[in-house]
Amino acid sequence: MTEAPAGTERRVPGTPCWVSLMVHGLGTTEDFYADLFGWEYEPGPQTLGPYVRALLGGQEVAGIGQLPPDRNLPVAWTTYFATDDADATAEAVRSCGGTVAVGPLDAADAGRMAICSDPIGAVFGIWEGSAHSGARLSGVPGTPVWNELITQDSGVGKFYQMVFGHEPGPRLSPETDRLTLSLAGRPCVSVVGVGRDLPHDRGAHWMTHFAVTDAARATARVTELGGRVLQHPTEAPDGRHATVADPEGAVFMLVEAEA
Repeated sequence: MTEAPAGTERRVPGTPCWVSLMVHGLGTTEDFYADLFGWEYEPGPQTLGPYVRALLGGQEVAGIGQLPPDRNLPVAWTTYFATDDADATAEAVRSCGGTVAVGPLDAADAGRMAICSDPIGAVFGIWEGSAHSGARLSGVPGTPVWNELITQDSGVGKFYQMVFGHEPGPRLSPETDRLTLSLAGRPCVSVVGVGRDLPHDRGAHWMTHFAVTDAARATARVTELGGRVLQHPTEAPDGRHATVADPEGAVFMLVEAEA
């Protein structure tokens, strides 16, 4: 279990620090994840509309917000990367061929944020923490444990290297187009090229992995709660995992972890 110390501790720039979900039905989505992961909620910054922070054991782990009723946007989990200067990072995104769609703007006293996309269109966020530095608990069931970019090919990893200073790691095998990106020698995200297998209805996207104690039991519960199972539990080098979607279609991965 990893629990960040109290206060406004600095996050290493370029590391994933938060995941957030914007949905049409905030209350029903809260209920889904509360049942699946045991989350409780407290109000968060209302910069873009109604927003809550999900808590596990009293520690912040993720955010869920309400989309405006006139915005028919895709519902998806967004990975946020830490930065010491959101404005400078946003400019780096633009200069490296990406797009800044929202911000940078202040989220009350919590910090400063922007929503961006890479040159292939995968959406991500940047977060300059102030009163809120990011998730304060990870590595236990019900928390995000990894973030992975699913894209046409891993060559887009060069964009993240230029913007965030990520360092490319060794490839696992020549048959797999999978690139691990690190900071200070520590793996922080991965980029997986799937070529023509990229879903046409989603395009390139970041995938959040959440830890669970039992992937089979969790996927069954997803179905019972109105979600869908896109890939049933399978064995993988990093543990047994499954791909699922919540009732509004937000896709995420379940990964078995020790309680």
